[in-house]
Amino acid sequence: MNALDYFNARLEATVSPMDYLRLAQVEPERYFLIDVRNGPEHVRSLTIKDAYIIPQQELQERLHEIPKDKEIIVYCWDVWCNTAAKVAAFLLERGYKVKELTGGIAAWKEMDFPVSNSLNVNPSDNCGC
Repeated sequence: MNALDYFNARLEATVSPMDYLRLAQVEPERYFLIDVRNGPEHVRSLTIKDAYIIPQQELQERLHEIPKDKEIIVYCWDVWCNTAAKVAAFLLERGYKVKELTGGIAAWKEMDFPVSNSLNVNPSDNCGC
């Protein structure tokens, strides 16, 4: 693989936080963002706003929750974490269209983009109506 092929493949498989934010604002119904980080809930309580939380370790049992008609964007901790890449490969093998959010939650927070804290959410506030 030459350098051009490498960079084209990288661009095909990833999306930057800035690009994802812009794209999701224009066509929010096109994307399905998943936080795939593993670990105790208290250390992963801060998530990207509107992300679905499906840890990698639960993916097999929760695959039915992921729509096949949307572009799936997965993220994990940061550039050193490869959990999102593992999930992306798993989903691609099953026919999903997937990209990894580069830099994970760390890059998102660094850009001061919208986040949610799942520990501050009171389940009784969500009546489902």
